[in-house]
Amino acid sequence: MKTILPLVLLMASPAWAQTQLVPKVTTAKSGTARFVDNCAPIGRTANGELVYSMKCDNLPAPPPPPPQAEVREAPPPEPAVRSTGIFGLSRDLRKQSE
Repeated sequence: MKTILPLVLLMASPAWAQTQLVPKVTTAKSGTARFVDNCAPIGRTANGELVYSMKCDNLPAPPPPPPQAEVREAPPPEPAVRSTGIFGLSRDLRKQSE
């Protein structure tokens, strides 16, 4: 009997530690919404399009596309370097015409 009672108490203690989840009370001063916005985007597709809830009746206008960055010209390619020697570890920096 001395070992059963502590064993039962240890087994039941996680059930006593659980808390009841209650909704968070919001006020007008806190700035949080009092209702759930059904038309808020819930994700993105692989193409980058927004995904909305099925409960949304009126889809909002899509956001404007981001501004494009300037297209810069690619720098000229570096001169070719020939590898010689054992396992190609030696570098030959002479011009190709030599």
